[in-house]
Amino acid sequence: MRIDMHPNEFIVSKTDLKGRITYGNETFIKMSGYQERELLNAPHNLLRHPDMPAVVFRLLWQRIQGKQGIHAFVKNRTKDAKYYWVFANVTPSCDEAGNVVGYYSVRRRPSDKALSIIEPLYRELAQIERRYGINEAHAHLEKHLAAQGLDYDEFVIRLQK
Repeated sequence: MRIDMHPNEFIVSKTDLKGRITYGNETFIKMSGYQERELLNAPHNLLRHPDMPAVVFRLLWQRIQGKQGIHAFVKNRTKDAKYYWVFANVTPSCDEAGNVVGYYSVRRRPSDKALSIIEPLYRELAQIERRYGINEAHAHLEKHLAAQGLDYDEFVIRLQK
């Protein structure tokens, strides 16, 4: 069963370099269905919905480990097996010397328009991954973007507008 964030809510979380949760705001805790004590130090992928194509997370990790931010649509799974979609902005957190010390994510409710395009695209990418592997899914995503004359960032930002 799908649950939706309130349009004025934001989910905020922080993780360490290995993706373990070090902070979650009240909305994050409420939406996840977990208690704060269950989330802290747990891997963030605890919330990963099995419908999510791995290629999206590969792109996300490549970007943030390269000290760049990224926007992505993500389907998360709650403790009681419900799900919710978010439009996430994930950025690296750096110390004064410029070293990445963790990651910071702010998520909001995605637009209905975006979901009408993302859900079938992600379903297709996940099917390709299961059959042919993540590299083929990545190639399919790149072909999809090229057909629209957009790079990944332009694509997701335009969808959310």
